[in-house]
Amino acid sequence: MILIADSGSTKTDWRLIDEENKIHQYATQGISPYFQSEEQISKIIKSELLTQLNFKTLNVELSIYYYGTGCSAEDKKQVVLNALSKCFNNSKIEIQSDMLGAARALCGKRAGIAAILGTGSNTCYYDGEKIISTKFSSGYILGDEGSGAHIGKTFIQAYLNDELPPILTAKFQERFKLSKNDILDAVYRKPMPNRFLASFCKFIFQHKEDQYLINLLVACFEQFFDKHICKYEKYKDVKLSCVGSIAFYFSDILRAVAAKKGVYIETIIETPIAALTLYHLGEK
Repeated sequence: MILIADSGSTKTDWRLIDEENKIHQYATQGISPYFQSEEQISKIIKSELLTQLNFKTLNVELSIYYYGTGCSAEDKKQVVLNALSKCFNNSKIEIQSDMLGAARALCGKRAGIAAILGTGSNTCYYDGEKIISTKFSSGYILGDEGSGAHIGKTFIQAYLNDELPPILTAKFQERFKLSKNDILDAVYRKPMPNRFLASFCKFIFQHKEDQYLINLLVACFEQFFDKHICKYEKYKDVKLSCVGSIAFYFSDILRAVAAKKGVYIETIIETPIAALTLYHLGEK
């Protein structure tokens, strides 16, 4: 049997392919070795995933392919590997970055530029088998341009500096009832501030016909292209494909900015898990 995971900072999608090639889908909260310890990750898997699986024993043999945020560095991969090994003690486990997962889901065996635009953002040039080059992702504080955390941070900065149009300010206050101190506390003291910032993208989507928010989204996506996509050699000659909730729900604005930059976007999907399932079925 094969167990596939696609994990971002906000949620993790899991697909189990059983002996009859039947596909079962599960979900847990997001996992990130930058924010969570081996013990915390193991607890999430035990309490949220194992309770959904109908295994009679944990000694069942699985081939586990885990694609996750924060899993580019070897030490972070090891954190996730150790956590999974505690939960599945008789399995073959492969830990890869969410970027490789996105590339495999978006491009399959074809070359192209793949991009993640979800809570965070990342990009790579993929040759159809492996990642050839990538642009350094500095995280939600120093980078992640075009991501949910970046868009949310830009929006919250405008709110805190009294720069939002009055009607948007009124709607925001009515919806969230957060004081400025509440926001600062969530960003600087509470866990997962990137999730907190990205959570405001739902409000932005619901009001995205407002010209102020259109301009904000355009500016964020322009930064994404300028700092990442347009730095790849011959970026205008290869196709770009994107995955993630931000790319999916703001696809019209993303495509407009791409066209302005001379970039052709081929595919946009919300999550990679279905395409990754097909990819690994093809590998069986």
